[in-house]
Amino acid sequence: MFADVPILQPGEGVPEGATYLPAGPGTILWGRLPSRADVPVLTIRSGDSVLIDTVSHEGTLPDQGQDPAAFFAGHGVPESAVLRDAIEIAAHAPRDPETDGPHIVTGPIRIEDARPGDLLAITVEKLQPRVPYGVISNRHGRGALPGELPRSGSTVSVFAPVEQRGARLVGTLPAVEGGPRDVAFPLAPFLGTMGVAPASDERPHSVPPAEYGGNIDIRLLVEGTTLYLPVQVDGALAYVGDPHFAQGDGEVALTALEASLRATLRFDVVPRDEALAEFGEVAGPLVRTPEHLVPTGLDPDLNEAMRKAVRAALRLLQARWGMDEHLAYAYLSAATDFDISQVVDVTAGVHARIRTADLPPPVVARAAESNPAEPLRDAGKED
Repeated sequence: MFADVPILQPGEGVPEGATYLPAGPGTILWGRLPSRADVPVLTIRSGDSVLIDTVSHEGTLPDQGQDPAAFFAGHGVPESAVLRDAIEIAAHAPRDPETDGPHIVTGPIRIEDARPGDLLAITVEKLQPRVPYGVISNRHGRGALPGELPRSGSTVSVFAPVEQRGARLVGTLPAVEGGPRDVAFPLAPFLGTMGVAPASDERPHSVPPAEYGGNIDIRLLVEGTTLYLPVQVDGALAYVGDPHFAQGDGEVALTALEASLRATLRFDVVPRDEALAEFGEVAGPLVRTPEHLVPTGLDPDLNEAMRKAVRAALRLLQARWGMDEHLAYAYLSAATDFDISQVVDVTAGVHARIRTADLPPPVVARAAESNPAEPLRDAGKED
């Protein structure tokens, strides 16, 4: 039934010498994001990599019994394959089900060199499934079809085993409840929540994303990609969570294939002057993949989120490549895909995939070539 995926229990399989941050009642927040008033659970320097355990909220919530061992046993998972940190968090971590969100967030991490106005670059070096199964849920009338689904009005949680099909791991779902055929789809793990603390003493709710990141649910953030976030407070106070094995753009049922991951992330501070030279003024999350730069737009109104993503893309094209506004607008219309990140997190998200191979060397690279005595980071580097 399950793929031969090692069960990564807390502290097990950690490479010698790695900086490791486990998930437990003392290192997570459940349903809230860190504020500037929170004490960091780890302090590092710019350029450091950290091995971080994340825990999915699926199987821990009250509408699932808040007992992961019992919930997953009901789906044929042996006790040895249920994560001990999930069991401990469900039993002991504080959460107010009336006011707090569902997400389990590991952190905050202080990056000593980070200051407001800088960008924090979080590079996804490695993502390892901790278990060979996940869950997709529709609850609270919060999917793309509130009032229609779930038909019963109560939570529908679909258990999805991970199987080996040829050379790849896939998630599986029954085509018909109890039927012999199934649907299989490839895994593409990513962290739905990546962020920095806001300049506030109040812990934000874990569901709606904002300029500081949080629950952005951008499925492009797989291994080998980087998320840039505008630093709001000294030390940045970074955090991650909401691990996924797979998600479609939109995440229409409310959750996608939610499942726990062990993440290796590198944290780099991009000083403000360098950030402005490379990207212009970055007002919210910005993603970099091997092929694309991906500005974002966030707003409770999906149409306004789209407009904000277009404006962010225009600013990036003008600042990084020196494009005239009307030409940048024309390019976006002709060659850039605007995708819906998600429509289920109160604040909707849209992201623009700007294909860097289409564009000439960025202005920052040309400036460095004309003044080689003062090269900027990325000068002469291909996107």
